Amino acid sequence: MAVGKRDPNRGLERLFRESTWTLSQFAREVNRMGTERGTPLRYREPSVHQWLGGHLPKEHVRPLILEALARRLRRPVTHAEAGFPPPGGGTGPGPGTVEGLVDLGRKDMDPSRRSVLGYSLFSVALTVPDWPDVVGRMEAVQKGQAGRIGMPEVDMVIAMTERVSELDDQFGGRHARPMAAAFLVNTVTPYLRADAPEAVRKAMMLAASDLCYLTGYMAVDEGLHGLAQRYYLKALQLAGASEDHLTYCTTLRGMSVQAVDLGHGPEAVRLADAAASASPQAGPRMRAFLAGQQAHSAAQVGDRTAALMYLKEAEVAMEKAESRATTFASYNPSSLSYHAGQVRYELGDLRGSIEALEESDKLRYHLHWRSRVRYLSMLAERQCQIGHLEAACDTWGKAIDIYPHVQSAQCDERMREMFSRIRPHLGNAAARQLHERARAVAPATLSA
Repeated sequence: MAVGKRDPNRGLERLFRESTWTLSQFAREVNRMGTERGTPLRYREPSVHQWLGGHLPKEHVRPLILEALARRLRRPVTHAEAGFPPPGGGTGPGPGTVEGLVDLGRKDMDPSRRSVLGYSLFSVALTVPDWPDVVGRMEAVQKGQAGRIGMPEVDMVIAMTERVSELDDQFGGRHARPMAAAFLVNTVTPYLRADAPEAVRKAMMLAASDLCYLTGYMAVDEGLHGLAQRYYLKALQLAGASEDHLTYCTTLRGMSVQAVDLGHGPEAVRLADAAASASPQAGPRMRAFLAGQQAHSAAQVGDRTAALMYLKEAEVAMEKAESRATTFASYNPSSLSYHAGQVRYELGDLRGSIEALEESDKLRYHLHWRSRVRYLSMLAERQCQIGHLEAACDTWGKAIDIYPHVQSAQCDERMREMFSRIRPHLGNAAARQLHERARAVAPATLSA
């Protein structure tokens, strides 16, 4: 009896031809998406051949295929375009801002469900709303559902956000983020549904936006990049609803930082430029804050002229700025020196990058332990790269002194990199001593 043949997936075939990949390259990129999401895959050419021939990939693999293609083609790729059925069996509207925030926060605060969130993948095809799409918008249904609030409640949310930010700066976000998620669900979202004068409602939405931004930032620290994007989108929506350009632009800039750190230069440029263009009449510190990120992003895509122009713009703006701010969104001379170091590194000036990172560390507020571990480690890696092994060991030693106080996946990754780089040099006394010190404080999995 004849066996019916599947119809080829013409949509996926078109995308495959546009990508110019081989079957092997396609499989390898999908596997890389799986590793990035925390679920390693082992697809090879026959699987890709089956997909092109009409065999439907597993449901949890389809988003990885779409993301791999989106990154290759540098544009969004939908399920329909790839010949896949809609996710979840339908295409109905997503939840509103507050409802979606409750759902997101509940999953994040529940240890039994948190690992599922970790599977969400950073998306270069994420649709980021423009300012006109979010300004002043909020669901009318949320009014009057939880009593009445005033400015004291707003002040409490602001104060709580500042405290969580201080904990994150000092110790990392591993423990602070679930606390922030619980606060969002149990306290902030009821306030967003409460009756209040219009000025209070806008102030509460702005405070909630700041907290969402911080929670997303902490998710980045844990390597949960898809989750971070979801928090960032909520921050954008709430900033627009409160008609606050500053937080909207700060969030776009944070999304650009996430993208550039992951090596997605074109997306980082797009987001950094969007943040700058959406910031009317920015003061000098804000302009430095935005231009520094534009410089780093431009350097990563090899646009030397733009990178140096934006870096100079940031330097001029910083000279005009007031003394260093103390809020978690502040931009200071240490931050500017860090950006100078990143620009020089991306443009091939390794020694200039090292000098800038050394200057950044001198200026950095040293109680921000998480940042210091990361940036000292980055400096040490570059010192090692130019052959200054003992200087690198000394710098890594400073990071190791702080590392036990920090709970951060980013810092863990820097320690893993340190073990990898120092292993070939264990015949050197300084390297051997560093290795032993690090093994005494770091989890064994990092040195394996």
